[in-house]
Amino acid sequence: MPSVLIVCTANICRSPMAMGLLRKQVENQPGWRIESAGTWSVNGQPAAIYTVDVLMKRGIQIPRHRSRVVSLDLLQQFNLILTMEAGQKEALQVEFPVIADRVYMVSEMIGEQYDISDPMGEPYMEFERTAQELEMIFEKGSDRIYKLAQP
Repeated sequence: MPSVLIVCTANICRSPMAMGLLRKQVENQPGWRIESAGTWSVNGQPAAIYTVDVLMKRGIQIPRHRSRVVSLDLLQQFNLILTMEAGQKEALQVEFPVIADRVYMVSEMIGEQYDISDPMGEPYMEFERTAQELEMIFEKGSDRIYKLAQP
């Protein structure tokens, strides 16, 4: 089964947004597992309200999302691990070397290397901009995502 874990810092903004957007992109392809987690998360927090709003505008709902911290057990369950920032990628690769070859930045899916800015604390339009950027990456990088997410 293809599987992707999307990781950001607190798991309340970028990673749940990306999770919802990627799930929508593959909704007609059965068997995908797409989840999210955070490197410095507090377990059990709901997604940020603007994240929920941006997704709802696109017909995506994540009502059961609750933040959680990455762990080796969780990471080992996924074929592809996508981070929002270079520092997150490096931290996961150093702390969990057994999964290091499965960790990429989201931007690497389109052959680039740049951080996806955290819109937390910013106006709604920054959340919208982040969603548009993630949609573009998932669309243009879909072939690479599909390939790397396979068992």
